[in-house]
Amino acid sequence: MLLRKGSHGDDTWCMPGGHLEFGETLEQCVAREAKEEADIDVKNLEIISLSNDVAYEKHYITIGMIAHEWTGTPQIMEPEKCTDMRWFSLDNLPNNLFHATKKIIENYKANRIYKKDDK
Repeated sequence: MLLRKGSHGDDTWCMPGGHLEFGETLEQCVAREAKEEADIDVKNLEIISLSNDVAYEKHYITIGMIAHEWTGTPQIMEPEKCTDMRWFSLDNLPNNLFHATKKIIENYKANRIYKKDDK
């Protein structure tokens, strides 16, 4: 995970991610973002979560994906956007998770794609 800085969700841990570029597939976006942010190449991707995220005065529909294969040595590629990078066990996560990352992990651990927000 990456520790965000200087943007919405400052000082929260997140997975590599970002926005789709025009004409890009979900898989292409995930591969590009993983390379841009952590210098890893990901393959064999699967959708594991869909969430409606309203946080940090923003509103996103987040599609969480898992890479069943990856290569490379993870490193911080955008130091202006994050200050730290670490591995965490799913059973020992930091408390300050980025909102969308938290929901992706919750869905993954519950073996579901989507959970309607309780309001």
